[in-house]
Amino acid sequence: GGGNSSKAYGGALLPGEGEALAAYVQQNLRIPRRGEIGYDADEIDQYEASGFVMSGSRHARMNAVRIRKENQVYSAEEQRALALITLEENQQKEAALLNDFRTMLKEKQEKLTSQNGK
Repeated sequence: GGGNSSKAYGGALLPGEGEALAAYVQQNLRIPRRGEIGYDADEIDQYEASGFVMSGSRHARMNAVRIRKENQVYSAEEQRALALITLEENQQKEAALLNDFRTMLKEKQEKLTSQNGK
């Protein structure tokens, strides 16, 4: 979309935050939380698996806010992906229709030329 693209992810996000989170979603990566910048998702998963509690996961209220923001971005990205899929499906349907019309016209033309040739 043009103009104010930050609104596409819903309210309560800082300027540019929606786009930043969406970049992770599009690459299928875990969205980094507070104190996790500089580590990649695999490292964080290893730390958490071995018993570390990352500071971004400790505060219940911060966690709730983060989950809400992530879900906002996820749903916006899902809607975008669905829109793309439906667009592609419609284009495929139109292409199939056009091909049907083309073959029909060819057949009619061939019939006409074979009748005129006799």
